[in-house]
Amino acid sequence: MIVRSKAPFRLGLAGGGTDVSPYSDEFGGAILNATVNLYAHTTLIPRTDGKIIIRATDLAKEIRLDATSELEITGELDLQKGVYNRIVKTFSMEPLSFELTTRMDAPSGSGLGTSSTLVVSILGAFIEWLQLDLSEYEIARLAFSIEREDLNMAGGKQDQYAAVFGGINFLEFGANNQVQVHPLSISKALVNELEVNLLLFYTKTSRESSKIIEIQSQNVQTKQAKPIQAMHLLKEQAFAMKQALVDGDLKAIGQILNTSWHHKKMMADGISNSIIDTIYNTAMQAGAVGGKISGAGGGGFMIFYVNDPDRSSVVDQLNAFNGDVKHFEFCFAGLTTWTIHE
Repeated sequence: MIVRSKAPFRLGLAGGGTDVSPYSDEFGGAILNATVNLYAHTTLIPRTDGKIIIRATDLAKEIRLDATSELEITGELDLQKGVYNRIVKTFSMEPLSFELTTRMDAPSGSGLGTSSTLVVSILGAFIEWLQLDLSEYEIARLAFSIEREDLNMAGGKQDQYAAVFGGINFLEFGANNQVQVHPLSISKALVNELEVNLLLFYTKTSRESSKIIEIQSQNVQTKQAKPIQAMHLLKEQAFAMKQALVDGDLKAIGQILNTSWHHKKMMADGISNSIIDTIYNTAMQAGAVGGKISGAGGGGFMIFYVNDPDRSSVVDQLNAFNGDVKHFEFCFAGLTTWTIHE
């Protein structure tokens, strides 16, 4: 038996950061994101020898352990261990023996929700193998709990839900980790046009998002007026982006991205830096209408809205920064799992 799963990464289009506590608990948050055809992949092969093998091929890491009820969290492949530990604990399992292999189509720390999406993918493989009866909301909540509570990793709530549900979604966040997912019904023509006009640029820099998120959370806890006001304005832009997509108002999308980026930079130190600012300004001067960092900031992928006639000019200018323009398409399937019987 071979069990496989994949979960899509997401682009944060508007409202990013308002899903992070304590802002979302006190004020309510809103985000518009979309999943793309870049994935976190998991393969799980059951074993009968009382051993656990975990490998991450993209990191060239492998560990071999005895099957126990709880694997020690050591800083090495902790996401994989954390999912296993919660599965055994929550569903009262005996120690499981298996071989688990993961890989990702985008690097960790690139701003596409990679860590959370990987957790969802791993979780999906265990759910498929053990035939656990969980709804989409239950899977997303469980993934969130593993990452944020069990492993104490700072972050928001959007990534787990995007990875599980897939598609273009407007998400609302409330107190006590409440999340509502509202899929947007958008014409195929509009989706195609967005794929033409949205440019995804990998800066080939990564960052530890948790540090930026911790600063952002602290700013809310200490009632810093400027960052909180920036988050209020970002939330407004999520509603504006939702309306623009529902109305098919393509002209507004680039402007919303541009406005959102200026607000986002005020949430916390480290979201932007001189390199990111230079890349952004260069793209705008070459013809981009707007853009932003995808994710917490500090590096990773940037998104630009570029009308088709100006695309080649923007790409030419971005090539000077030794990054990569990444082709993508939107994907409307979320977590997907399947089993192969040999």
